[in-house]
Amino acid sequence: MPQGTQATGMTFLRSLARVVLFLAIAVATIAAGWALLVEYPSSTREFLGIVALLALVPVCLRVASNIANSVAPSYNVAEVSVAGPISRSESGGPIGSAPIGAAADRLVDQIERADADSSVQALLVHLNTPGGEIVPSEDIKLAAERFEGPTIAYATDTCASGGYEIASGCDEIWARNGSIVGSIGVIGSRVNAADLADRLGIEYEQLTAGEFKDAGVPLKELEEEKREYLQGIVDDYYDQFVENVAARRELEPADVRDTEARVYLGEEAAEIGLVDELGTRDDVTDKLEEQLGKPVIVQRFQPQYGITDRLGRGSRRLAYAFGAGIASTFAGEDNRFKLR
Repeated sequence: MPQGTQATGMTFLRSLARVVLFLAIAVATIAAGWALLVEYPSSTREFLGIVALLALVPVCLRVASNIANSVAPSYNVAEVSVAGPISRSESGGPIGSAPIGAAADRLVDQIERADADSSVQALLVHLNTPGGEIVPSEDIKLAAERFEGPTIAYATDTCASGGYEIASGCDEIWARNGSIVGSIGVIGSRVNAADLADRLGIEYEQLTAGEFKDAGVPLKELEEEKREYLQGIVDDYYDQFVENVAARRELEPADVRDTEARVYLGEEAAEIGLVDELGTRDDVTDKLEEQLGKPVIVQRFQPQYGITDRLGRGSRRLAYAFGAGIASTFAGEDNRFKLR
């Protein structure tokens, strides 16, 4: 029987089993509640019993659903998606752009929920990111390393810098032929507005304690000693990145350094050991089926939002829509503002 047909059949049987088990538990619970709380002769007791029974119905339905899902789960592989620039927490983009980015705190929570889910036997980490902040990227990687079960990183368009850091924490890395992979390097930058400040007659004056406290302030020229200090921080981060990748990928640190933070297409990345396999997402799930010895059903784990989070996300969407409307008005042929 083809694997797709087999997986479909297994899904139908699991769904049927969950429905039957859910109904059996729900009916049994309601019947027991009715017998215990309603069938007594006291009218006051009967009234209270009905009220209590109505209050218990949602609870028993939830319990029945949880038991049914644990006994006959509808999935056995969890998928999380790292898409966009990586940062500590999600935030809205500038006016005229939608909220973007991969929030490390949310992603770590998704991986930990998948790890705690008894139905999940493997983890698929989808990557389409140019990288981002260093420590948040490492936090996601550490969460993937802690997952108890097979982990596969699957790159689509881009798996660079912090994205590759995350991928290196998985047991295997897959990519497409046209995927951009690598960029094992660190970048630090500062704006130098000292000349502009001079032309505008702005003087920089700041009270600090500690010689390097204001290193990198854009309104003054960067002194050589402070430049070396900032470069040293970048170099230290780079050393950590190289050592982490070399250890996880079983590569020589010198070979990782030889990449000089280049990016590679999937095939070349596989040749130098940055990628294990090339293939589509279907190829990845076929590999997981071999590892698990059973059909794979993938459940995508997504962020869980409370009421406050939902209200915040809603207001950000509204602000984005309003900003986009204003931007589109000024972007017309007769209303273009440009800096020359």
